[in-house]
Amino acid sequence: MTILVVSGTGTEIGKTVTTAALAAAALAGGRSVAVLKPAQTGVAPGEPGDVFEVRRLAGEAVTGAELARFPEPLAPATAARRAGMTPVRPEDVAEAAAKLATEHDLVLVEGAGGLLVRFDEEGGTLAEAARMLGAPVLVVAAAGLGTLNATALTGEALRARELACAGVVVGSWPAEPDLAARCNLVDLPDAAGAPLAGLVPEGAGRLAPTDFRTRAAGWLAPALGGVWSI
Repeated sequence: MTILVVSGTGTEIGKTVTTAALAAAALAGGRSVAVLKPAQTGVAPGEPGDVFEVRRLAGEAVTGAELARFPEPLAPATAARRAGMTPVRPEDVAEAAAKLATEHDLVLVEGAGGLLVRFDEEGGTLAEAARMLGAPVLVVAAAGLGTLNATALTGEALRARELACAGVVVGSWPAEPDLAARCNLVDLPDAAGAPLAGLVPEGAGRLAPTDFRTRAAGWLAPALGGVWSI
């Protein structure tokens, strides 16, 4: 795949660290990589955002791009409206990703929150951008109780839009998983209608970048450039 859209079943579940792992594994495999963040919220001008974090962990060889940033930590459409700023639109995302794809082997488009979070007041979403690009969507999910419903809803939304799901990655796998988390390894593929494609360990983002890059491929399935298997 040339373009991969990375979405979550919610916020704060490890989407950025998963994106960094994907980038690190691709770089280790000799591919050139770009990461596109359509809308960065909750970050002031000059402050490091998600693209900075991906490049810090995966390496400065990653090309980073941001289309817009809004100061309040809200959904992109809401944050843009409250700031009196021009929102990002799905066509902007598709155009930027397609351009990056002409210059890189892999483009990772990291969304904000979930698949149907609004970019603009017309209801444009990451799903619409993925449809315009014809790109598969990787779903990053939580490990524990409650994740099956959120993952099933995301999978249903993808199928309703005839979007391919590249798999499900657990974005923060605990060192000592409880019963629900262990059972979810079996149940997540059924919920998503797509294979389990990796487990990124809890706290991976706190690793030294050199350790992160060395270990990243071990967290991802071969389809995502890694060597992990359940």
